[in-house]
Amino acid sequence: MKNYYRYLDENQINYKTEELLAAANNRFKITLKVANRAKRRKYENVDILEEQSNKPVIRAILEMVDEITRPEIISER
Repeated sequence: MKNYYRYLDENQINYKTEELLAAANNRFKITLKVANRAKRRKYENVDILEEQSNKPVIRAILEMVDEITRPEIISER
């Protein structure tokens, strides 16, 4: 799944962001959730030296959209 996130262009990222906001009941709460997840991911991955082509906020948005639109991803974990 990491490779999938690496090759998204700006239009796809904007589309996914709008999709997340449309699915949310409260834009403020979803914004806080995205920010907190991005912050947590940033500090979890400090020691990992893998190439990060997307910023933590973008990764958090993409992950949350996938969780909302494809719940089978969560059930596999």
